[in-house]
Parts: sequence; C-alpha cells; structure tokens
Amino acid sequence: MNRFIGREELASLEKAYKKDGFQMVVTYGRRRVGKTTLLREFCRGKKTVYFTAIKTTAKRNAELFGKCVLKALAPDVKGASFSQMDDILDFLGDKCREERIVVVIDELPYFANKDESLTSLLQKYIDENWQFGKMFFVLCGSSVSFMEDEVLSEKSPLFGRRTMQIRLEPFDYLQTARFLPSWPREDQAIVYGLTGGIAKYLSLFDENESLDENIVSLFFSKAGYLYEEADNLLTQEFRDVEGYGRVIETIASGSSQLNEIADKAGMPAQNVSHDLKNLVETGIVERRCAITEEGNKKKTRYVLADEMLRFWYRFLPDAIGAIESGNGEGYYLQNVKPQLSSFMGNVFEKMCRQYLQRTGMTGKYSCMVTQVGTWWGTNPEKKEETDIDVVGLDKSKKEAVIGECKFKKEVTDKKVYDSLAERCGLLRQGYRVTGLLLFSASEFSSWLQEEEKTGNLKLIRLSDMYR
Repeated sequence: MNRFIGREELASLEKAYKKDGFQMVVTYGRRRVGKTTLLREFCRGKKTVYFTAIKTTAKRNAELFGKCVLKALAPDVKGASFSQMDDILDFLGDKCREERIVVVIDELPYFANKDESLTSLLQKYIDENWQFGKMFFVLCGSSVSFMEDEVLSEKSPLFGRRTMQIRLEPFDYLQTARFLPSWPREDQAIVYGLTGGIAKYLSLFDENESLDENIVSLFFSKAGYLYEEADNLLTQEFRDVEGYGRVIETIASGSSQLNEIADKAGMPAQNVSHDLKNLVETGIVERRCAITEEGNKKKTRYVLADEMLRFWYRFLPDAIGAIESGNGEGYYLQNVKPQLSSFMGNVFEKMCRQYLQRTGMTGKYSCMVTQVGTWWGTNPEKKEETDIDVVGLDKSKKEAVIGECKFKKEVTDKKVYDSLAERCGLLRQGYRVTGLLLFSASEFSSWLQEEEKTGNLKLIRLSDMYR
C-alpha cells in the first residue's frame, strides 16, 4: 500500500509551516509508527533537505549530511564538499535567510550519540543565525528517551528552542480500519490486534487477500516481514536481546507483576526492573494502575502495549519448526486461528476503552466520562481477585460507568450482566456507579435488549464502535 493514510499531525505541520520566521519541530515516537512517512508526506512539494542519520561515526554522518545539503540546495555545483560541520550549518543559514526551506534530520540519536557537541552546536546556530531566517527545522528520532531527555528536557541545550513537538502514537482501532476499508469489522478489529495500529505493519496488509492469507504470509512464512520482526525490533533497541525477549514473552504469557515476571523468566528482580523501565520508555510495555488507585504501587501491572509482540511471543516460538519446514500455513490454521478470539480478549478491552474515551463527553451515558481506564482488586464478599474491563469516571461528580467486554462468537447473556452488576460496589475513593456497559463482538440476548430499555444498561455492538 503506497497511499498515505491521513493524520491530524500533518495539518499541524502545515499550519506551522505557514507561520513566519524560523520554526523548529521535534517529532518522535517508537519505531515503525510512521514518523518518516508523515514527514515525507509533509515535505512533498516543498524545498527540502532531508537527511537520515545512520549508525556510524560522527564524522561519517557529517559527510553524508553535507552531501545531502549540497544535492538539495546546490545540485549544479560539482565536486564541492564541506570540511566541517560548522560550514554546513553556515551554508544552511545563508540559504534559509530569505527563503522557506525545510531541513529535516531524521534518526537524530544516531548522529548525536556519536557527537556529544551536536545539540550544543545546533543551539548556537539557532540562537545566533537561524532564528533570523526562514528555516523550517525538524529533528526526528525513534529513541523516545533520547528525544525527551536530550532534546526536550530542561537539561538539553535545545530546551526552549522548539516551536512545536509531536509525539507520534500508533493509530487507534478506528483509524486502523481505514487501511482495509472493505473488510468486515471483525477482521478490521483483528488486524488492529495483530499490529497495535503501527503504521508500517498496517501498510503490509493486502486488502485483496483474506485475513488468513495475510496472517500466514506475514507471520507464518519464512519470507514474511513479521516472521523475524520481534528479533529485528529488539536488536535495534537493546543490546541484551535475549533478556528483553524473556521478559516480553513472560508478560505475553499472562504475568503482570514484577516479582511474578522475574520468577517465571528466571531472572533477578533487579534486572527485570531495569528491563521493564526501558521497555516502558520505548512504548513496548505499559505500566498500568487501577484507575481509582493510581498512587497505590501494590496495584501496578505491566502489560504489553505492543500488540504485534504480544501475538508474536504467544504463537510464534512454538511455530518456528513448522514455518522453517514450510508448514506454517497448516500450523496457523490448526493451532492459531482457533485461538484468535481468545487472543483478542485484551485487544477488544483496549478498543472499548478507546471507544468510551472518544464518546464519553457526548452525553450518551449516565455521567460525563472524562477519564477512562481499568480496575482490579479483591472482591471482599467472594474473597477473590476480580477486575473491571472498562471504567469511565466523572471526577467532578464522583460518578462512574463500568463495562464488560466479550469478543467471543456467542450470544452475550444475562449472566454477564449479573457478574458486572456485582462489581458496582468495588470502586474505591467514593465513586458511585451510575451505569453499566456491555460490549460485544456478537449478539446480545433478548433479555439484555429488554433490560436496556428500562434500566441503567447500555449495549454496544462491535458495529456501533465503528460509527
């Protein structure tokens, strides 16, 4: 797929481009999320210097940057080169003095990690030269921690110079559907579950093939792009790929607390704590708290925010032998496809929370939902652990709606409603539950449909969530 699926960030970039004078945009986000595609689309039709740094020495990146500048701004000058970085930055300043030119340094961390003086040098040129011209300067990077600490934080020489920043996030389930508009809603939802809304992965799906055919060709084939993606992604981010892989696989299997993860991964808790911190920073893992008890450290869970990795580590390790022997399709049909509905359970909960966040202020619920999350804890009556899939809070009135999510191919019935109703009194901090929500990828029983007409219940079908 070569067409660009629009983002609101593109409009923000265009708006900033139309402003007078020097502009500096910092764009960052996890790998494969679509930063480069967004910037390339923005640069289309504009006079642009677009340089992508690589893993090499600072001197070599400077040489490549200089060649890129000359090719874009002085293509008729043959055999010319810059002797040092200052000459490149002086040249850019002169060229942008009276003309609007977009200058992009992509994968900035590769450049700056090998040249600690780079951010200070850029700061000098912004303050003494570029701010008096018309340059539209963009710094982009996939290392979230680097971009936040070394570019955006107060300790950075570049602090206060940016005029706009964009942290690019994965597409949500609704945006994901735009990549495969002719597919059934259930298939679109599963694709969201397989990709987590990561733009690169979504671009690989062929709308002219079936969902099963796409999954087999991408995951369960030796030539599939996503067959080796887990290792490729971790290799780009971390040195100890094996250790991080064990932590991710343990979380993918259902472990969610630090000590439990360490025990099942067979690793010291201190090492796991370090790995989890880095995995959270890269957006692979999410540190989640019960929504009404966010300050309670005992109620902290670690879950995979990267849905592709959750799918990969759940199904691919046991499938490698079959894939390598050319039997990947058979393995998928027999061992994976029957479990897709089960795999989609957590994904569907995430989709339902996104839906409630999007619609919470429309007035369609029993309270105005301003914050959405999940809750878990002990049911004192049953003396057992329980959770609530979806919780929406009206913090000003101390009111809440709670919801249960079912992606199974069976009718959602009264017992699901009863189970949810039992949890109304579990929320802490004085919240009063004013409404119940049932989300289903299948149908609702006639009893539930009648109850919706008279009670505080709202039934939400998968088709409703795409409207």
